[in-house]
Amino acid sequence: MKNIVTLLSGLLFGIGLIISGMSNPAKVIGFLDLEGNWDPSLIFVMAGAISSAFFGFKYIENKKQTTFDDPIHLPGTRHISKELIIGSLTFGAGWAIAGFCPGPALVALGAGRKEAFIFVIAMIVGMYIHDKLFEACKKR
Repeated sequence: MKNIVTLLSGLLFGIGLIISGMSNPAKVIGFLDLEGNWDPSLIFVMAGAISSAFFGFKYIENKKQTTFDDPIHLPGTRHISKELIIGSLTFGAGWAIAGFCPGPALVALGAGRKEAFIFVIAMIVGMYIHDKLFEACKKR
């Protein structure tokens, strides 16, 4: 049952990304292009995502387990670190340049988009490099 719910949740998420246009890099770049031909339609997608996440987190905030008895692991800290700022800026720059973030990129990859394939390969290489550099910096 857990796997079926997981599959259906992923399919619903992917369909939502397709319908909203988040898996279309041209639409995302149009949203991020404030000085050009700005497309504000993704504001509604973000507002829906933020509000549903807010209420979802409020619902699980005091729970210790999921519906399927798995432990819930929420971040234990709320402070803003140098790593968080650098990571956020890097993520935002990559999103603005490519028009993809990880979830929509995987959906576009499943749809056979060539640029998504390039992005996902670059994303995997970037995660690998980050992990190696981060581990090296932590050992200092």
